[in-house]
Amino acid sequence: MGFRTRDRVDVGSKAPDFTLPSQSGQMLSLNDFLGEKPVVLFFYPKDNTPGCTKQACVFRDNYEVFRERDAEVIGISSDSIESHRGFAAKHDLPYTMLSDEDKKVRKLYGVPNTLGLFPGRVTYIIDREGIVRHVFSSQLGVEKHVEEAIKALQSIS
Repeated sequence: MGFRTRDRVDVGSKAPDFTLPSQSGQMLSLNDFLGEKPVVLFFYPKDNTPGCTKQACVFRDNYEVFRERDAEVIGISSDSIESHRGFAAKHDLPYTMLSDEDKKVRKLYGVPNTLGLFPGRVTYIIDREGIVRHVFSSQLGVEKHVEEAIKALQSIS
């Protein structure tokens, strides 16, 4: 019998817990936020690339909208803590960035690669109980990740 990868996390799934270091070096778990607030968890390919910078800045520019909905925004890529620290400082990113250098959390969530080469760009909206309420995947529609997240939060608030 061959090796089978975990199915993708989808709407209605319990969001798998994980622990990763943030841009400040602090170890954070998904469960640190659940029970208190919904979480907007977005996986993106790489710090300081044009599409990822645009996506990160659109989340920044709409951060107050997420705060008004009492949601926590968390970005994850395989970049190092140091890369995240510089990326967050350069673009005044007010939310948590987590470093998944070994790509374990990306694999745990079943985030696909684009064309088999580039790490995928997927956003998960997770309610207070840890249930995934919305998943949006688009490599190119970077602004749409924020629009989809805000719409999804309106329906679960």
